[in-house]
Amino acid sequence: MAGSHPDDLTQAGSGDLGDLGGLDDLGGLDDLGRPGDLGGLGDLGGLGDLGGLVQIVGASPGRHLPVSGTLNFRDVGGYPTADGGVTAWRRLFRSDGLHRLGRRAAAEIGALGLRTVLDLRTSAEAQIAPSPLDDLASGGALTMHVSLIGDDLDALPPSLAEIYDFIVDRRGTAIAAAIRSLARPGGLPGLVHCTAGKDRTGIVVAFALAAVGVPDQVIAADYALSSVYLDPQHTPAIGRVQEGTGLGDRLTMALLASPPALMMHVLARAREYEVSEQQGGIAGYLAGHGVTCAELTALRSALVTQGRNTARADESDVPR
Repeated sequence: MAGSHPDDLTQAGSGDLGDLGGLDDLGGLDDLGRPGDLGGLGDLGGLGDLGGLVQIVGASPGRHLPVSGTLNFRDVGGYPTADGGVTAWRRLFRSDGLHRLGRRAAAEIGALGLRTVLDLRTSAEAQIAPSPLDDLASGGALTMHVSLIGDDLDALPPSLAEIYDFIVDRRGTAIAAAIRSLARPGGLPGLVHCTAGKDRTGIVVAFALAAVGVPDQVIAADYALSSVYLDPQHTPAIGRVQEGTGLGDRLTMALLASPPALMMHVLARAREYEVSEQQGGIAGYLAGHGVTCAELTALRSALVTQGRNTARADESDVPR
């Protein structure tokens, strides 16, 4: 499958939301509605300014959940879909590793009513940094392991863009298995996580959002938010992720970047995969790797609501 790397994979920004480059000019974004619901995105207009969009997406109340023991725990609710729907709050979460959760934090996550905890790490990572499976299971969550990159970290290419291409080109069955776990009856609310909550989690969440009709620009903005919460200048991100993966010095600051152009490239690359003349795009990619139409329909029914998203996250819902 062909596909060129994006010309500009520079990081959207790091640190707090005020540090994100290109945010002074929010031209074309005035109709996006207040940050809580991204309401004006329903017409899909004004999405060209990715920097501004990252700021708006990140400013939504309840987007980031400050769960003790995690850095990058987020809700992907409030995103518009092409047919006028919106992703529901408190239905799909994404996070970095859960191995630092204490009993209280695990109980707070359990209060979210999770039915699926999807662990995308390798078996070695899961052994190095085990998740509190018993605590999560006691709340009714089923933990499912799908290693998105296989179990040989040494086989991965050196650069971030090449790793993403490898996942799209060689690990489509694993992506499909992850999506199917979320689409199963009663699979949501669900939490997708890996070690940093950025690459493997970012790809699976991106495919789930794309499959239900969220625009690529919004998906890329959601992905880029990891730059805020994994900024090594403000958090012990590198040490935490090195500890959880066993990668040691091989994990560099460059690998913690989350440039939105890279996620746009990933989605474009996957769309080159065609099952037939009648079915292409992300749905076609997933179908070609085992996801059924019924499962995609079920995922959309569980994740998307129609009209304005009145069930917006409240600050009182956020674990402390």
